[in-house]
Amino acid sequence: MKSTAAPQKEGPRINREIRAREVQLIDSEGKNHGVVQLLDALGMAEQAGLDLVEIAPNSTPPVCKILDYGRFRFAEQKKAAEARKKQKVVEVKEIKLRPGIDEHDYGVKMKAVHRFFEEGDKVKVTLRFRGREIAHQDIGYRLLTRVKAETATVAKVELEPSMEGRQMVMVLAPR
Repeated sequence: MKSTAAPQKEGPRINREIRAREVQLIDSEGKNHGVVQLLDALGMAEQAGLDLVEIAPNSTPPVCKILDYGRFRFAEQKKAAEARKKQKVVEVKEIKLRPGIDEHDYGVKMKAVHRFFEEGDKVKVTLRFRGREIAHQDIGYRLLTRVKAETATVAKVELEPSMEGRQMVMVLAPR
């Protein structure tokens, strides 16, 4: 029976988990002690009542800092939560049109399109052909060209009008 590998721990290695023989040591006040043996660094951390945390594991020798690991993790979690709060998920909103759309209905749809761009979302404009309307694709293309022209100041075309089965599709993204 094969043994499974030990699960990888999230976050930096601390204290006895550090595998290097020598480390670049920075104490709790931020003073650089230079390259120190790992056992000496662990002793200094223990003396201070704090943890030895591997800050930069990929450098040679790895950079370790003496600090309170609990506080360090808390600060990292706060930073990550703040970053998640600031990021905006771009949604793709869909507007469905028909080739024979009336002027007022078209205006209502365009108001919705402008509102979506203000919110920072992409807009997928779908023009559906039913029955014999498919023979008049030029009417649909003109309608999508009109939409493109009216939104030119606030949006850029991400996907040019193209046929997908019985519908013509165009994707617009906010500038």
